[in-house]
Amino acid sequence: MTSARASDDRPDFARQGRDWPNRETSRFVAAGGLTWHVQEAGAGPVLLLVHGTGAATHSWRGLLPLLARDFRVIAPDLPGHGFTDPLPTPSLPRMARALAALLRTLDAAPQIVVGHSAGAAILARLCLDGVLAPRLLVGLNAALKPFPGMAGFLFPAMARALFLNPVTPRVFAWSADRAAVERLIHGTGSTLDRTGLDLYRRLFQTPGHVAGALGMMANWDLVPLDRDLPRLAVPLLLIVGSQDRTIAPDVSIALADRLGGRARVEWLRGLGHLAHEEKPEVVAELIRADAARA
Repeated sequence: MTSARASDDRPDFARQGRDWPNRETSRFVAAGGLTWHVQEAGAGPVLLLVHGTGAATHSWRGLLPLLARDFRVIAPDLPGHGFTDPLPTPSLPRMARALAALLRTLDAAPQIVVGHSAGAAILARLCLDGVLAPRLLVGLNAALKPFPGMAGFLFPAMARALFLNPVTPRVFAWSADRAAVERLIHGTGSTLDRTGLDLYRRLFQTPGHVAGALGMMANWDLVPLDRDLPRLAVPLLLIVGSQDRTIAPDVSIALADRLGGRARVEWLRGLGHLAHEEKPEVVAELIRADAARA
């Protein structure tokens, strides 16, 4: 395993990744002008895991080993997140193209694609553009619709203002103590164990990772995706935590109604936005069952 290029701002795999979950599956891959941190395990049909904004491969620490019993699982850190190099402008189309370049380098044609939150939007974009042709797309508390009303204008503008201020990531990282991270995760409707909280805290204390998350939010535009979603031909499984405070569960229910028989919703009571981290065994079984049907 080669190591990633490191800077003072970016997470360093030798330090922040010293005891990274599933570390034995990690490697670094050059693709599309970036050095990617990728975890890969198992054998069989290719299953791709794509995390959401502000997360990294640690988000799959429980789910990846379970799915690797039946699949060749590939899980990258998205650009600017975790141990992967950043993109200059991490918009949805550019994120999608960068991920496509990584998959070409890995010679991987995923049969099952699983995206959490904004990761689901990246996968949907690739499916709509004909870059991916999986048997099944799984959205975990999927962020596939713009924020309603004025929030759709104000939220990206605020993120852009924060992103353009070079001091913001350092201030956020300086203030990301255990209590602050616990409040942040609690605000998603999820409850994580101490290990999960400490992994998020480790990333949030690194200005480069914070800048990657802010940059993604600042450049995110879901209006074109929302317009194109009725063309989505891939079967879609939407797994929804009933306590999700980040993406309203009604968003997935409305999308399933909009797509008719091509989409269905699985409701996980008592779980929040990070349901796959709270109950990975439940989520793994849902994915496995729908993959078999597909």
